[in-house]
Amino acid sequence: MARIKGGMNAKKKHNRVLKMAKGYRGARSKQYRIAKQSVMRALKSSYAGRKERKRQYRQLWIARINAAARLNGLSYSKFMYGLKLANVDLNRKVLADMAVNDAEGFKDLADLAKSKIA
Repeated sequence: MARIKGGMNAKKKHNRVLKMAKGYRGARSKQYRIAKQSVMRALKSSYAGRKERKRQYRQLWIARINAAARLNGLSYSKFMYGLKLANVDLNRKVLADMAVNDAEGFKDLADLAKSKIA
């Protein structure tokens, strides 16, 4: 049986990596060995970045809720505790959206939280 050389598969693998490295500067987009290192690092960073983005959104929501709660005479933690006592199950994303777009609705929630704490 004839031997099959690996050139086709190697070329395909190299082209796949070089295609992902398109737009990188210099040798990072031209030479396979260097491009492979850059692509591996970029993929690792993008995976971590997707996790980081979720943390950053949560921080943003909390900051918005805190600002709106303080306008209504409560701290963030007291506001959230009051909502918990009142059995209001709204997540931070929805609360932050209310704080920005629906000040009256948020004020009602803040009053409810105040009444449950006191």
